[in-house]
Amino acid sequence: MEKAKISLYQLFVLILLFELGSAILVPLAIDAKQDAWLAILSGLIGGLFLFWVNYRLFLYYPELAPPEYMQKLLGKIAGTFLAFWYIIFFMYTAARVLRDFGEMLLTFAYLETPLFIVNALLMLVIIYAVSKGIEVVARTGELFFVSIYFLAITGFILIVFSGLIDLNNLKPMLEDGIFPIAKVAFTQTLYFPFGEAIVFSMIFPYITKRKSVKKVGLFAIGLSGINLAITMAINIGVLGVDLASRSQFPLLSTIQSIQVAEFLERLDVFFMISMVICIFFKVSIYFYAAVAIAAVIFKIKNPSKLTYPMGMVVLFMSVTIASSYAEHLKEGLEFGTRYVHPFFLVIIPMLLLGIAFIKNRKRSSHQKI
Repeated sequence: MEKAKISLYQLFVLILLFELGSAILVPLAIDAKQDAWLAILSGLIGGLFLFWVNYRLFLYYPELAPPEYMQKLLGKIAGTFLAFWYIIFFMYTAARVLRDFGEMLLTFAYLETPLFIVNALLMLVIIYAVSKGIEVVARTGELFFVSIYFLAITGFILIVFSGLIDLNNLKPMLEDGIFPIAKVAFTQTLYFPFGEAIVFSMIFPYITKRKSVKKVGLFAIGLSGINLAITMAINIGVLGVDLASRSQFPLLSTIQSIQVAEFLERLDVFFMISMVICIFFKVSIYFYAAVAIAAVIFKIKNPSKLTYPMGMVVLFMSVTIASSYAEHLKEGLEFGTRYVHPFFLVIIPMLLLGIAFIKNRKRSSHQKI
């Protein structure tokens, strides 16, 4: 692990930008129809619990990185094997988010540009940032955070003043009962985006004031969940359920609808700037976690040497992961959240916490004797 120091505010900024990331881009929880915002809030509750699980593991081994305490809990061979699969998982997820970025830019502005070129431009910047260390990424987040929130608040005010929101589109609430909301929450929003905060386990050892990590982390995830729920409610209120579900990027369609005083319009370029920044941080943090784990298990003293070869793998994976954007989304919903995410985001962390609890209880009982 590198020698870095990250403040609580920087952790808060990174978590918030990471959670918004690509989640604000796609029609999140739209299977719950007009109750999508309730499904997001329901998934948020589970996401807060998963963050607590990872935080408890950190408390047991505050001086160790996750791949190190995996080896301590499961044995060197099994722990290394599991950590290696987390490298693949983090790189795979980074490639998926990078694909979201490329598809968004191709749809919005660069219709004739190859996907590989668009993805490569962002990936090169990410490789450079991660090679400089997580502290540089965190400081960059501080610089962009205020501008992101300013654009978000401005966009919200303009949508309200445009008179675009029709609250009837959000009715009737709970039309089909609580089951569809619970189904979407426990099969989608629990994992994407809230469960993905597991990646911050690789950053916890760098925090300067560790006692406040839980408080700051839970607050950041909670705020991001509220923001996502409000965004999805606005999308449905403006577009309606049918259009929001058919749109590849519903928030982009919503922003394109803004027209104030017949002169303030075409504000989607500001949306694009915000999305590029958020996706940059999401891919960067996933990519950093993959590089850091690889450096630990392969005992490489200078992790920056891994950024270029691993970055190229993520880039090529993002292009070859699916033949179209529709296939990409289908793979994420049907394969990712059904089979991959439950294993890496829920089962393994809870299993590790259970083993850590038993081992530390035995140790404390021996010390008393």
